[in-house]
Amino acid sequence: MTDKKVEARKQAKARAINLATAHYETMLAGAMRGPISVPEWDLDIYYKTTSTMAQEARVIELTQEGKTTEALVVQMIMKSLDEDGDHLFDMGDKLKLMNGVDPKVILRVVTSMNEDVKLEEAKSGN
Repeated sequence: MTDKKVEARKQAKARAINLATAHYETMLAGAMRGPISVPEWDLDIYYKTTSTMAQEARVIELTQEGKTTEALVVQMIMKSLDEDGDHLFDMGDKLKLMNGVDPKVILRVVTSMNEDVKLEEAKSGN
């Protein structure tokens, strides 16, 4: 390959990755969804439909290990935001959420988040 072709190929790759990451950054910066009203906690939960590959991988890994309940809790921790976009929970809350919170409420919140994600994906064709 000539130097010009090598350089052109490098520029095309750089452009492709820049376009891909710009698209994803736009999605991550997108509008929050919600609120999901949780009257049992006197709380409204907001969330974004997009998550990182690392976040998705963590939930998938827990699910594949048969830790479905933990996966649901982790998903709720990662996605639950207040109206300002700040996280409501952190991983330090995981054991309390798993052992001291009504599982039906957690399931309802996560199910609501996931249904919205499915609708969003259907609209975008993903």
